Amino acid sequence: MSQEVMIDLLREAFTIALRLAAPLLLVSLTVGLIISIFQAATQIQEATLTFVPKLVIIGFTLILLANWMMTTMREFVVSHFGNMLNFM
Repeated sequence: MSQEVMIDLLREAFTIALRLAAPLLLVSLTVGLIISIFQAATQIQEATLTFVPKLVIIGFTLILLANWMMTTMREFVVSHFGNMLNFM
């Protein structure tokens, strides 16, 4: 494999990793912001108040997006395993 092919493969892998992680990170950021505003307004400083809702909502989001995430990962792997046969 040439260096250009490897760089393109690595760039595509990072792009897919970012696309797969972005929805979960955005949901976590949004929930964290909402809970922080709630804590500031009520002056409740409980550590579990931030952890438990994030865990539940991220789990729910992961369940909703699991099919899309697996399809995206499978397409990437299948396409590049097929390309590896060309280089052998």
